[in-house]
Amino acid sequence: MTLKENNNITDQAWNLLYNRLEQDGLLVDKKSKKVNLRSSIIRLGAVAAILCICIITIFIIRGKQTVQNDMLTLNNEENAPTMVSTLEDGSIVYLSGYTSLHYPNHFSNDKREVFLDGNAFFDISRNPDKPFVIDTKQMIIEVLGTSFNVKSNDNESFSLSVRHGEVRVTSKIDGRKVNVKAGETALLHSDNLQKIKTIDVDQFKSYLKRVHFKDQRLSDVVKMINMNSDSVQLKVTPELENRLLTVTFSDDTPHTMAQLICLALNLQLTQQQNIVTISPK
Repeated sequence: MTLKENNNITDQAWNLLYNRLEQDGLLVDKKSKKVNLRSSIIRLGAVAAILCICIITIFIIRGKQTVQNDMLTLNNEENAPTMVSTLEDGSIVYLSGYTSLHYPNHFSNDKREVFLDGNAFFDISRNPDKPFVIDTKQMIIEVLGTSFNVKSNDNESFSLSVRHGEVRVTSKIDGRKVNVKAGETALLHSDNLQKIKTIDVDQFKSYLKRVHFKDQRLSDVVKMINMNSDSVQLKVTPELENRLLTVTFSDDTPHTMAQLICLALNLQLTQQQNIVTISPK
């Protein structure tokens, strides 16, 4: 079909539409009927295109907000008790005062990445196939399964002391990597990352002076208590493992903690040798 023939067919279609509208009395200005009709349809098409663009833009914005909303944040106030939280992989995080932790609602398939601003103690569940990565202002910390303390208050100071296991620290300043083992500390001094063979044991104990659990599973609370107890071990019956608990302990013994838990949840405890069992009444 030639261009001229195509134009003729288009004109015939416009004429048929025009005659039908004229018969129905829908045209007012006879001199500009065809022009107005075509202009109106063009305008309607433009409006429809703009609406489509707006709708697509809204979906894009909502999509970005959904991704951002997948990140969760733990904030601990200045001079507050240590905030204890268990992540979805079973890792336990102890947040010091004036510290925040940003982490995903669900970890990715290849790594477990969180973002730390402040001081925290980590007890990481071992998973060789999915390394745990902590991003701070100065360093990238990679672990498989261990416990260690991180001090990252500002852009100039940083220290990491390992209690168990081994951690790799990478400086964001010059890319230097240091492997830190149990009993060692990595320090940032004058923008230089270095390692020393000593740790401050008291810094680990300081997290347990005052600890606060908010909406934590009872099984996770008991797990934390047992990890830091050499005297007695707490045990909960299976039906109580998922009970949520909000409680603050202040330099209490494991036995006292068990009593406080029972008071808060209306439970009972029994002791046989060094095992304290928490069960329903």
